[in-house]
Amino acid sequence: MPQNSINHARLVALIWSIADDVLRDLYVRGKYRDVILPFTVLRRLDSVLEPTQDAVLAMKKTLDQAGIVDQDAPLRDAAKQDFYNTSGFTLKTLRAATNATRLRQNFEAYLDGFSPNVQEIIDNFEFRNQLPRLTKADALGALIEKFLSPDLDLSPAGLDNHGMGTVFEELVRRFNEENNEEAGEHWTPRDAVRLMTRLMFEPIAEVIPSGTYRLYDGAMGTGGMLTVAEETLKHLTAPAGKKVSTHLYGQEINAETYAIAKADLILKGEGMAADNIVGGPEWSTLSNDAFAGEEFDFMLSNPPYGKSWKTDQDRLGGAKKIIDPRFIVTHGGDPDYSLVTRSSDGQLMFLANLISKMKQHTALGSRIASVHNGSSLFTGDAGQGESNFRRWIIENDWLEAIVALPLKMFYNTGIATYVWVISNRKEERRKGKVQLINAVDWCTPLRKNLGEKGVEISDADADRVLATYKAFDQADDPITRRSSTVSISATPRSPSNAHCASRASRPTASTRPPRSRSSKKTASVMKRPRRSSRRCCRSPYRLTRCAGGTRRSSTGEFA
Repeated sequence: MPQNSINHARLVALIWSIADDVLRDLYVRGKYRDVILPFTVLRRLDSVLEPTQDAVLAMKKTLDQAGIVDQDAPLRDAAKQDFYNTSGFTLKTLRAATNATRLRQNFEAYLDGFSPNVQEIIDNFEFRNQLPRLTKADALGALIEKFLSPDLDLSPAGLDNHGMGTVFEELVRRFNEENNEEAGEHWTPRDAVRLMTRLMFEPIAEVIPSGTYRLYDGAMGTGGMLTVAEETLKHLTAPAGKKVSTHLYGQEINAETYAIAKADLILKGEGMAADNIVGGPEWSTLSNDAFAGEEFDFMLSNPPYGKSWKTDQDRLGGAKKIIDPRFIVTHGGDPDYSLVTRSSDGQLMFLANLISKMKQHTALGSRIASVHNGSSLFTGDAGQGESNFRRWIIENDWLEAIVALPLKMFYNTGIATYVWVISNRKEERRKGKVQLINAVDWCTPLRKNLGEKGVEISDADADRVLATYKAFDQADDPITRRSSTVSISATPRSPSNAHCASRASRPTASTRPPRSRSSKKTASVMKRPRRSSRRCCRSPYRLTRCAGGTRRSSTGEFA
C-alpha cells in the first residue's frame, strides 16, 4: 500500500477512535457523524488559519475603527484564505477554559467568529444543536483535547488538500455504512469517478482549446465528481500547453454532504467555486433548480436510484400538471411531450435536468457522463416518462455510449450500474449510432471489501475501456461481445416483420458466443421480455438486449 494511503488510513482510524472514546455512551454509532464530521472540518480550518490569525485580528480592529461595514474581502486578504475567524479564539486557546459552561460560551463565540461561508457550513451540519449534550456530559473539552493530539496532524504541513479530501471520503463512507442507508444513497468511489471523467474528456481532449469551462453536477453529494473532473480536464490538456481554467457549479439537497462539499472547496482555495455551490433541504434539484436557464460545458452526476421523488413532483404541481421546461419538451411534433417518470424513481429526471443545460451554440457543445442502474434501460411502458425519455435522446441522437460497469463497484450497493455518455456534438462516425461496452469483468478485486465495494477499476482497466471506446465500431469482437455499435433507424419495420426478424436472427446454442458468469448477469438485466407480434407496435423504447440479438424501439430498430 502506498505511504500516502497508509497515512490516510491511520488518520481515519485515529478519528474513529476519538468517536469511540468520547461519544460511545452519548450517541449511537450511527450518530457519531453529527459530531465527528463537523469537528474534523473545524480542526482543519483552525490549522489552516493559525499562521495568519494575528493579522486577521489586526485587520478587524482597523476596519472597526474606520467604521467599515463590508469587511469580508479585506479579512479574506488578511487571512490569505477564502475564509477567516475574528473571534480571537483557536482550539488551542479554548482548551484553557476552567469549566464546562465557560468552555461552551467560548466555543460558541469561536463558531460565531467564522466568515459567512463557514457559518453556512456549520449551520448545515447543525453542529450547534450538539453543544448542549456535549456540555452536559463534559465531553466538549475531551473532544478538543483529542483533536489537538500531535498524532492527529490535519494541518496543511501534514496533509495536503487531496489527502484531506480522501480522509473525508473514507470517514463519510464508514459513517454511511454504520447507518445502513438504502442502496440508492451511496457514495461514488474515486475509481468510478475517474472513469466517468475520462469518458467525458478523453475522446475530445485534442480539440478542447484553451479557455474557461463550466462544470456542473446536479446531485453533487460531497463534491468529489466536480473536483476530480476539474483535475482530469487540466491533466489532459496541460501536455499540449493549453491554458484551461474551470468554474464549478453544483446543487445538493442533503445539508450534511453539502456542508462537506463546501468545506472541501474552501480548504482547497477555491472560494469562488464554493460560492457557486448551492445546497440544503430547500434546494432540491428537481423542484427548485438553482441554475435555471444556465448552460454548462461538461456535466456529470450519480443521481439516487430507485428513490421516490413524490415530494418534488407535488411541489411541481403533480404528475399531470408539471410545466417545467426541463421535463415537458417539444418533440416529434408534440409541444407537450412528457419526460415525467413514475414518482417511485427519479433518476432519469436528474439526467433530463442535465440535458436541459447543454450548450447549443458552441463548437464543442456539451458532454455528459451520468451513472444509472439497470432500471433506466427498460422500465416504463409505451407513452410513459421513462420510455419517452429514451425515445427523446435516441431520436435526437444524443446518446453516444453506455458502459456496463462491474458489480460491487459502490460502497453501499452491489447492483449492476451503467455509465451513460451523452453529447450534442457527436463526431461524424458516431452519428446515428450508440456504442455499448460490456466492462463488467474489467476490474481488479480489492484485498478487503470496503462496505459492499469488492472491486475497483484500476488505471489499466480504465485504459481498456477507453481504448475500446475510442476504437468504436472497430472494437467489435464476435467472440467476447465486449463492444458493439447499434445503428439507429428512423424507419420502423412492420410489427410482424420486426418480431419475426428478432426471432430469425437469434443465435443457436452452437453459435451463441460464450459469456462469463458476470456477463450473463449483465445480459439478463438487459434482456427484453418477449411480446407477441400483435403488440410490437406498442412496445416502449428500451435500451435492452433482445433475445434475438437485435435492439429495437417502437419506431425504429437497433440493428
